[in-house]
Amino acid sequence: MPNVYDILKERGFIEGVTDEDGLRELLGAQAVTCYIGFDPTAPSLHVGSLIPIMSLVHMQQAGHRPIALVGGGTVLIGDPSGKTEMRKLLTLEEVEENAKGIKKQLSTYLDFSGDKALLLNNADWLVPLNYIEFLRDIGRHFSVNRMLTAESYRVRLETGLNFVEFNYMLLQAYDFLHLYQEYGCLLQMGGNDQWGNIVAGADLIRRVESGVSYGMTFPLITTASGEKMGKTAQGAIWLNPERTSSYEYYQYWINTDDHDVERFLALFTFLPMDEIREYGQLTGSDLRKAKEALAFEATKITHGRDEATKAREASRMAFGGEEGSLEAMPTTSLEKGRLEKGITAFELFAEAGLCTSRGAARRLISQGGGYINERRLNGIDELITEEHVREGAIILRAGKKRYHRVVLKDG
Repeated sequence: MPNVYDILKERGFIEGVTDEDGLRELLGAQAVTCYIGFDPTAPSLHVGSLIPIMSLVHMQQAGHRPIALVGGGTVLIGDPSGKTEMRKLLTLEEVEENAKGIKKQLSTYLDFSGDKALLLNNADWLVPLNYIEFLRDIGRHFSVNRMLTAESYRVRLETGLNFVEFNYMLLQAYDFLHLYQEYGCLLQMGGNDQWGNIVAGADLIRRVESGVSYGMTFPLITTASGEKMGKTAQGAIWLNPERTSSYEYYQYWINTDDHDVERFLALFTFLPMDEIREYGQLTGSDLRKAKEALAFEATKITHGRDEATKAREASRMAFGGEEGSLEAMPTTSLEKGRLEKGITAFELFAEAGLCTSRGAARRLISQGGGYINERRLNGIDELITEEHVREGAIILRAGKKRYHRVVLKDG
């Protein structure tokens, strides 16, 4: 079996490593326990969390044991890394609810049966800590001067870093020490903005246990246009289907910039690299095949094969005129009676969620961006009636790529 380090490097996951030769040798010689932390700041993770998730899957597929650590304790403080201002602090109840959702979500990607992977919450050991003892036993190993050189702290010093946030590095380092002591965890992985925290954890293990451990960071993934991964004009792309449907998820990936397709296929699918390189050679209209492969594989990993197939059918039917089912397309139910007198176009677009408000819907339609059954609307006050129903539904479109289906119900 290939060394997982080589797999991750070839696919573009690795940005920095504390000891590249040592880690590669370790991963090729024995099964290693590794971990990544996930802050439960929301009840769902989003596309921006996929790099760490996919890396844990690769580790497990190579025979190593991943620990997915939900930061139920550290999130009570807030990680200053990569932030220009303090995060809104959550209540313990909010954190616990979010942690439950993330634990369930991670089970989609990782096999937790038979301790093949572990789901842990650092609140279990951080919340009961005696603060004085913690400062005496752990705090004494940290140099304030060295902490202030960490980019996560240095950047925040300009806008203000409070003492609670200043403790974050100690707590994350303690996580690594605890997992090293209790589970034999030798590797911590995370985004590049976590480099200072990861190095601090490895250093703490060396000081307290005289142990050797490793750190690996991933690059900050931005699109070819320079935008942060997973952000759209409509908001974040969530992994939870209740927040982002499988169809919307599929559309996010199929609309990937041409320059990003090959890179994203390597990072966000499990397709063999030889096949990915072949897709990378496609140009012009043929590149659509590569984008469709990316969208299908990415959706399959998160939502399952059936949902990915439905999303692909709906997309082909909407954009390519092919036969298929529109079942996966975002859908709103409308009472039949409301179409007897008619409902204005701007009102229907707002109600369907294609626009954030009626005012936004008016602007969209008046600028020529509103369509019904692939016909551009005549104006914001055009009445939508039963005459517009085709096979039990009305298809709305905002701009070039955002579709919505309105189905009728009795009432």
